Amino acid sequence: LPQPVTPDLLVSPSSQDGDLGSECPEDRGNWTGRLDFLLSCIGYCVGLGNVWRFPYRAYTNGGGAFLVPYFIMLAICGIPIFFMELSLGQFSSLGPLAVWKISPLFKGVGMGTILIVSLVAIYYNMIIAYVLFYLFASLTSDLPWQHCGNWWNTDLCLDHHVIRAGNNTLPVNISNTVSPSEEYWSRYVLHIQGSSGIGDPGRIRWNLCLCLLLSWTIVYLCILKGVKSSGKVVYFTATFPYLILVMLLIRGVTLEGAWKGIQFYLTPQFDHLLSSKVWIEAALQIFYSLGVGFGGLLTFASYNTFHQNIYRDTFIVTLGNAITSILAGFAIFSVLGYMSQELGVPVNQVAKAGPGLAFVVYPQAMTMLPLSPFWSFLFFFMLLTLGLDSQFAFMETIVTAVTDEFPYYLRPKKASFSAAICIALFLMGLILTTEGGMYWLVLLDDYSAGFGLMVVVITTCLVVTRVYGMKRFCRDIHMMLGFKPGPYFRACWMVLSPATMMALLVYNIVKYQPSEYGNYRFPTWAEVLGILMGVLSCLMIPMGMVVAVLQEEGTLWERVQQASRPAMDWGPSLEENRTGVYVASLAGSQSPKPLMVHMRKYGGITSYENTAIEVDREMEEEEDDESM
Repeated sequence: LPQPVTPDLLVSPSSQDGDLGSECPEDRGNWTGRLDFLLSCIGYCVGLGNVWRFPYRAYTNGGGAFLVPYFIMLAICGIPIFFMELSLGQFSSLGPLAVWKISPLFKGVGMGTILIVSLVAIYYNMIIAYVLFYLFASLTSDLPWQHCGNWWNTDLCLDHHVIRAGNNTLPVNISNTVSPSEEYWSRYVLHIQGSSGIGDPGRIRWNLCLCLLLSWTIVYLCILKGVKSSGKVVYFTATFPYLILVMLLIRGVTLEGAWKGIQFYLTPQFDHLLSSKVWIEAALQIFYSLGVGFGGLLTFASYNTFHQNIYRDTFIVTLGNAITSILAGFAIFSVLGYMSQELGVPVNQVAKAGPGLAFVVYPQAMTMLPLSPFWSFLFFFMLLTLGLDSQFAFMETIVTAVTDEFPYYLRPKKASFSAAICIALFLMGLILTTEGGMYWLVLLDDYSAGFGLMVVVITTCLVVTRVYGMKRFCRDIHMMLGFKPGPYFRACWMVLSPATMMALLVYNIVKYQPSEYGNYRFPTWAEVLGILMGVLSCLMIPMGMVVAVLQEEGTLWERVQQASRPAMDWGPSLEENRTGVYVASLAGSQSPKPLMVHMRKYGGITSYENTAIEVDREMEEEEDDESM
């Protein structure tokens, strides 16, 4: 067979000739192994939230009964939007900005995505820096947060060994005391007593600053060669956490009192299902856990071959992510059950979510076990690997989005550009290493990916189904995978998913609560700053519309219509994949029967070209019906 020839408009100056010799654009990079994509998606979706958010959300929202709304929301929101993102990325082989050739009027959605991901990447790497700090602190014979009596401890500090000794005689009142692990976290790691609030950040904590520098260095080295390097690193970072999770789970369930914690975690309280809050919480957990709307899924899929079975991969990743969350709940609550028995307090007094679980409660539980430094090191190493592959996705999203916009200039210098992005985000994150850095981290966490992210996802869903057209989108998937999405996906894309997202958005606005960290309430200016972070990503959409309309000609309505249509070069990136209607949009395609040109050029008819013939036939029949 003759080698496929790449049309001129797809060849960048960095290419030596037009022959790319593979099914993916070579200068852009692509996955080098079959499992690279699947493991990258699993690593991206299975992150810190599975360990420190899902178990807590489950027990506060009905225990085992929470799994009912969780899996229903997974079916309505999670799986369909996940599949939509993968389909857009794989079909076009473009990043989150360039993919809006599908409808240039809405390119601002891509700009909003990049802004959100950049803000999240800043504080997410700070959490990885905290994990590195604890990882190094675990390399001792005695954990530093095991006992009171250190320079950072106060008179309120109470050692759990004292409590255990007291259980045999008189009950100890622990209501006005603080555990050594809590003081280690707040007074030594954060040194938060040096700051009076968010407006008084205090001095930089140089040990945290070095940990942040190390975490950015690790991330840069892993994404240095794009998906070719990160695709290999995820073989370790996506699989090793499962090994540690199983070890922690086995150790946890064999502890005395473990079943007390598991019973607390899973006892179903079906009356909770009548509350709208539980359903909203389930939808939020799905939304953030799968990472839809951040552009990571779209970016990873854009490096796939054109006919990769993303339909199968969608179900493997989404269901695997849900099962991992449930398993993590067992590992966490079995240890919390043991801890509550040791302290002689109810499980709900030791259960926490977020950083409080990872850096206070679980480390305290580790000190109660034999070989505590070993188990502590394992736990924090698991958090490190869970966090890193999510951070790889955030960085790959930013780099891919910008290099796809300026391929001639930036693709040959991708390593240097990646370094510049990492340095810039590291410098922006320096405020998080100060004594008041935790206040800034909470502000970023609460607002950077809040309602702005939901607006992005809702807009994407509506543009693909309403503006681009459901029939056209299903035809694209048919061309790519050999079959059309069934009624389940079409119903979710058209109605169920956007309606659920709208409900989430309205709930978030109506139930808005100001940010707080412990007993500290954020001042008004900080709240306004947080809200502006969310609003700015939404404002990108109308700003992008104005730019797109100004670039067109004619009356205002004609400009809007022209800008909302797909760009001339929208479609599969390689000529051999441009069957059916997409052949005519390539340079030099003059034939009224473009598919025949394609078949003569490449010889023979494959199963996918058969699919293209079916698509063409359907379109001709529709045109005949319309003319009649």
